[in-house]
Amino acid sequence: MNVIQDVLAVIVVLGLLVTFHEFGHFWVARRCGVKVLRFSVGFGKPLWTRLDRHGTEFAVAAIPLGGYVKMLDEREGPVDPGETHLAFNRKSVWARIAIVAAGPLANFLLAIVAYWLLFVVGITTVAPVVGEVAPDSTAARGGLATGQEIVAVQGEPVRSWDDINLKLISAIGESGALSMTTRPEGATASREHRLAVDDWLVGQDPPRPLATLGLTPWRPAMPAVLGQVLDGEAAADAGLQPGDRVIAVDGEPIAGWMAFVERVRAAPGASLSLEVERAGERRTLTLTPRPSAREAGERIGYIGAGVASVEWPAEYQREIHYGPLEAIGQSIHKTAEMSVLTLDAMRKMLVGLISPSNLSGPITIARIAGETARTGVESFIGFLAYLSISLGILNLLPIPVLDGGHLVYYVIEAVRGRPVSEQVQAVGFRIGLALVGSLMLMAMYFDLMRLW
Repeated sequence: MNVIQDVLAVIVVLGLLVTFHEFGHFWVARRCGVKVLRFSVGFGKPLWTRLDRHGTEFAVAAIPLGGYVKMLDEREGPVDPGETHLAFNRKSVWARIAIVAAGPLANFLLAIVAYWLLFVVGITTVAPVVGEVAPDSTAARGGLATGQEIVAVQGEPVRSWDDINLKLISAIGESGALSMTTRPEGATASREHRLAVDDWLVGQDPPRPLATLGLTPWRPAMPAVLGQVLDGEAAADAGLQPGDRVIAVDGEPIAGWMAFVERVRAAPGASLSLEVERAGERRTLTLTPRPSAREAGERIGYIGAGVASVEWPAEYQREIHYGPLEAIGQSIHKTAEMSVLTLDAMRKMLVGLISPSNLSGPITIARIAGETARTGVESFIGFLAYLSISLGILNLLPIPVLDGGHLVYYVIEAVRGRPVSEQVQAVGFRIGLALVGSLMLMAMYFDLMRLW
């Protein structure tokens, strides 16, 4: 069932992103006087088509992993003499630049709209209050303590653990000190902490900023009660059901959910004897966690189960809400912030500060899309916005076959006063195709590695 949900979620996500991207090209092309022959969402055999009064064929194709806008162009086929003025290649270089840039810009606009919607409706987050500080850790040496609320990182305000993680990940590769500002529970005065780091998070795959600092977020006590059990996974095979409370593992009492998680993670492939309580009755089950993805160089156990939700105290919740006008500025700022973070991550990947194994392909996108869809509309829209930003940035990279590569050619043409030769463009196309193909293969490889 989850696989079906993941597939449906990724179809919805990619469908929206591709439609907005291609509509950007289409809308500007129409206004620049270019005839659009086809607007297709998806590749392959059309499942549905419609012809409008301008002669544009709108289509939904069988393979929902992309799309395209086909414009009238003398370089791609014969053009009726009476329509040459409608051909893309006959338009000024500035018109062609506008048409090509419109696709990625539409993705940024979609992200702004998505964030605007979240900010207007309101986002409920958990206050970033420190739960535990590991002894002799970086956080402990910096003076952080249980009960403090983190209000700023590197001098920039934060309101959730997501904000903190983004700020910490953006500092990958830095040496010196990370700045954190905290406020004790119930206090108004804040205190700045300097956390000494050296080549921060370099070589970690994946990066674990909070664990590296020795910080554990505060959370309410979570009893070892199952909330979800995935079909076909170890928990379901053992007979566990939602609502079961784990009392003991191999005869040792389990104090809470995290204690149960630690026992599972430490026993990949081993048989565990579980004492569980179900509807007031106790029973014994045998659970064998399956070896999952490597973490810190070792296999960990995975059973495919989640904890039952618990009620967070009101004082630990934060509501992020803006009026319609104020939300415009906030959504633009959020989009810009995520764009800078994405570009910086690409730069650090190129220089070796971030492992290329963090690349994600369609399998990971489908999994995350499904997870966010199951979590709620808020998470799904946030993921959609981030993926739209990533798609916009990817398409602006100066690689031939991508929009960014075409923009480079047109900028050179604008400066030189004549277009780049067909031979140079053909060579660039082959190089760009090889680069993009290699990136896709790498992303697919790392996707499969995560599954295994």
